[in-house]
Order: sequence, then C-alpha cells, then structure tokens
Amino acid sequence: MYQIRRNRILRQSPAIRAMVAETILKPADFIAPLFITEGKGIREEIASMKDYYRMSIDNTLTEVKELWALGIKSVLLFIKCNDELKDNKGTEALNPDGLMQRSIKAIKDACPGMVVMTDVALDPFSIYGHDGIVEGNEIVNDPTVEVLALMSLSHAIAGADIVAPSDMMDGRIIAIREALEENSMSRTGIMAYSAKYASCFYGPFRDALDSAPGFGDKKTYQMDYANRREAIKETLMDVDEGADIVMVKPAMAYLDIIREVRDSVEVPVSAYHVSGEYAMIKAAAQMGWLDENKAVIESLTSIKRAGADLIATYYAKHAAKLING
Repeated sequence: MYQIRRNRILRQSPAIRAMVAETILKPADFIAPLFITEGKGIREEIASMKDYYRMSIDNTLTEVKELWALGIKSVLLFIKCNDELKDNKGTEALNPDGLMQRSIKAIKDACPGMVVMTDVALDPFSIYGHDGIVEGNEIVNDPTVEVLALMSLSHAIAGADIVAPSDMMDGRIIAIREALEENSMSRTGIMAYSAKYASCFYGPFRDALDSAPGFGDKKTYQMDYANRREAIKETLMDVDEGADIVMVKPAMAYLDIIREVRDSVEVPVSAYHVSGEYAMIKAAAQMGWLDENKAVIESLTSIKRAGADLIATYYAKHAAKLING
C-alpha cells in the first residue's frame, strides 16, 4: 500500500519551501524605533540594548536615510527630554520648538517619503516617569487625555504622518481624533497602543529614555498580562474611537493576543517587539547560546505569522539587511 499524501514533498528544497511559504517577511513590514537626544554628533550606545543607540538629530537623519535605502518605510520617534524641562504637566511636550517637533520636521525634510510615527505619552516629560499627570499618588485620566490630544496636534502640525498614543488612558483616541479633525489635521493617522500590557520586558527602553516610574508602577493603566478578553475590548473601543492601526505590546510573549486581535478587527494590526525581547536575543547570542541572525528572522516571522501586519522592532535594520541578502 502506498502513501496517498507525502507532506515532505513540499519541504525538500529551498526553492520549494520558498514557493509555498505561508508567511513572507519583508523590510516594509518593519517600524524602526529611534531614540533622539539633544546635541550634535551624538551616538550613544544604550548599555542594556547592545548595538542600539541614542542619537542627535544629525545622526538620526543619516540613520533614516539608511533605513529607507534598505526598504524600511516607517520610523517611530522617542525623545530623551532633559531633566530641567520635565514637570508634572507635560509642558515641554507641547513646545512647538521642542526636540520631538524639530525631529519630525528634520526627518520629513531629509526623507519626505518616510512615514514618521511619534510616541504620544507623558513619561519622557514627567518628573515622575509616569504616562500621565500625577495628583497625590494617582495618575489622573481626564486631565492627561487633554494634554495628550494637544501633544498629538503639535506633532501633526510639525508634520507627523501618524501619532502613536502609548499611554493607555481611557478615551484618549476619540479625544485625539477630535482634536485633529477640529484643527484641519484629518490626514494624520492614529496608531493606538490598544493592548499594552504591564510588562517586565520594557526595562531597557526605560534606560534609553530615563523614564522609569519614580514611584509605584504602571499597573493602574497598562493591562494585566493575565488577561486576554480585556485586550479585545480595549482594541474594539479604540477602533470605534477612530484608531487607524491598533497595536499589541509586547509581541513574543503575546502571540495569542496578536492572533485574537487580528481576528477581531479589520484595521491593520501592529506588534511591538520590545526592548527586553531584543536584549534577550542579544545576550544569548553574545554568550554563544544561539545564532543571532536565525533567532531574529524566526522571532519576527512568528510575530507576523501570528497576525501582525506591522512590527516595531529594534532589529528592523539588522533584519532588513538579512532579508535583502
């Protein structure tokens, strides 16, 4: 008796495997996060994120042009605010000549086709390191949302293509959408961090921006990692409020959430391969415990296979070079 189906036929050569691959990773899938600091000629390696850097605007422009040449079409900007400019109101976040606003304008001038996404949250600007305004020991929701809407409008006026509120305050998507519409910025998109979990995997990022919370934690606004249904509720609310893209963060430990979100919405889904996930691969590779190149491609492919249309990752440039050969 002969076997009717021999599944290994479609695995027997690289050409056949490529022909029938269900998930194809490409540079345009990636969003490259960039950390920007004041000054000129600055390129500072982040201690907990080997081979990743904080850069001044001039070096950031060089990086953006390199990313574009590799086929990466979008960047996500984060700025390191000087301590003397931090307060409890996000005042510097609204400065039309602030580092974020100047960075947006410079990137759009240097590389007009690049999709510029901007982080919208107060933690880089807060003396408390929280994503919102603090009253007593509480991070207050509605006053924070008012500032986030103004912050988003400021980014849009500076030239941002997409604002990315990462704070997880209630009602901020509709507030931002209304602010944009009321000020003739209807072409500016919103990528909502819809299912952002209170995760230990953000540690290196907070080193990069010196934005660790000064007291307590972020569990009163970021989601409990034990919850699954809550992610769908949050995401559907953001879509109803006007989000153009929704995000799940982190990615690798939340592949099930990515898949459920993908199955629940019609808008594009992004996932954030976060700093701790990046650092784990780097550390293991440095110890010789795994092949970094293979681990990068396998990890990012798994995120896309789970349902992510876009992947924010610190490995964007590295992965694009591997894909391009």
